[in-house]
Amino acid sequence: MDFITADEKLQLERSLTELRANERVLVQRITEARALGDLRENAEYHAAREDKALNEAKIKEVESRLATAQIADASNLPQDIVFVGSTVKLRDILSGEEDLYRLVGLSSGRFDMDYTEVTVTSPMGSALMSARVGETVRVDLPRGERRFLIIEIAV
Repeated sequence: MDFITADEKLQLERSLTELRANERVLVQRITEARALGDLRENAEYHAAREDKALNEAKIKEVESRLATAQIADASNLPQDIVFVGSTVKLRDILSGEEDLYRLVGLSSGRFDMDYTEVTVTSPMGSALMSARVGETVRVDLPRGERRFLIIEIAV
């Protein structure tokens, strides 16, 4: 089960709507390509069918995610516990650098924000989940273990 925020749920629903709308366009592309003639050597037909299959796979993935997702409600939690939707100020124990991280269920893929998004399934996200202000969390990263002190949580 995935934990996602209400905003992330809306984002998934919008994505599903766009994918379903794209389905009609892809069916039309297949129909037009089929009309061009011999299907064995029809690159447009094969490309349209492949695009349609990829679109259908994405639709199933998003539908599955929406069906199994749990909407995170941070209002019931104490303000000093990290949960999905929390923005956390961390201090790297080794370097002393401080950075902001936001625990998300679904990454937006944007890099122009004041914080770094980490998903709950990532090493950083799983280390942060349910941690409290003042705790030191250990994160096993590809380059080795890192430790971070949780300085502040903003929901």
